[in-house]
Amino acid sequence: MPKADQGVEVSLSRDRYTVIPRTLCFVTRGDRVLLLRGALTKRIWANKYNGIGGHVERDEDIYSAARRELLEETGLAVEQLRLCGLVNIDSGQTSGIMLFVFTAESPAGEPIASDEGTLKWVARDQLAQLDLVEDLPIILPRILDLPPTAPPLFAHYSYDENEKLVVRFMNLE
Repeated sequence: MPKADQGVEVSLSRDRYTVIPRTLCFVTRGDRVLLLRGALTKRIWANKYNGIGGHVERDEDIYSAARRELLEETGLAVEQLRLCGLVNIDSGQTSGIMLFVFTAESPAGEPIASDEGTLKWVARDQLAQLDLVEDLPIILPRILDLPPTAPPLFAHYSYDENEKLVVRFMNLE
């Protein structure tokens, strides 16, 4: 099929909903998870803890983008990433974010901080004590508790009239 048959121009001209792909990865080591405290210079999530990730470049597949972001932001090269969730983030506009959430185990090696912020291994029972990005207290336990053979989680984020985050999970049962 030629690229003209993908229908992108038609979709955009009809104000169809479009998404920007992003990746988010939670690297674990035993009962700890590696979180990034966003640099004060970051436009979004400055000084808040989040997983590792970012935008998907035009010439990348989702998996390669997640691995690249992990390497750029931590210096860690992991053997295998596991897709654990897909989150559609409704920005209230004609475009939103499609977030591809991964986990990875890193049994060895020390992470190296980048311009994105500082890295910290955090025990799961200490997560509530950190200033986390607003969705992490909701989604992170679900992601970390997902059985190895379970399908990915599907979620939809939107905002109510008071700009409060509303999270809906799809029940696959």
